[in-house]
Amino acid sequence: MNRGILFVLSGPSGVGKGTVCSALRGKLSELVYSVSATTRSPREGERDGVNYFFKTHEQFKRMIESDALLEYAEYVGNYYGTPRDFVEKTLAEGKDIILEIEVQGAIKVREKFSEGVFIFLMPPSLNELKQRIVGRGTESQATIDHRLAVAVEEMNLLHHYDYAVVNDEIDLACSRIGSIITAEHCKRERFLGELFEQLETLKTADNV
Repeated sequence: MNRGILFVLSGPSGVGKGTVCSALRGKLSELVYSVSATTRSPREGERDGVNYFFKTHEQFKRMIESDALLEYAEYVGNYYGTPRDFVEKTLAEGKDIILEIEVQGAIKVREKFSEGVFIFLMPPSLNELKQRIVGRGTESQATIDHRLAVAVEEMNLLHHYDYAVVNDEIDLACSRIGSIITAEHCKRERFLGELFEQLETLKTADNV
């Protein structure tokens, strides 16, 4: 069975990673979504085990100590991390999996999964990003200012990614990501191993 492909969707806070990922799952039902663990409080409508595994700081620290996370990062006072076992099991089953994580976490995953495909979701502009963060109505002005400062720093890490997708419209962003997934499956490197096996089988058969 061919190994699945790990896709990592990342970008600054407020760019719309969750919205795009949810829409993408509706369009590509075979794409497995990896649920992250976090210590932040649930937003309205979010459910434990669906959007995130919501953990206390004490629970999250125990996961770190037991090496149960593929990656983790602290962001604006909260922890985010990816459970290791689920990702590795999904890839071994030949299924594609997408991680929707913060930029710090994506950089750490790149160190461990160099074969992964890393996609940076960008806002149409920094001004648009600011409006999206303000529009949430859930953060104080100090938190908004901090998120914008962090977003600028994260935009400078674009060179760590394989692709950049502008989230100007949800459907367009999904279409672009879908094209990336298709292109990755068509790369010659993913066929070479299977081709060599077939050639060796033919050689063996000819020698019998």
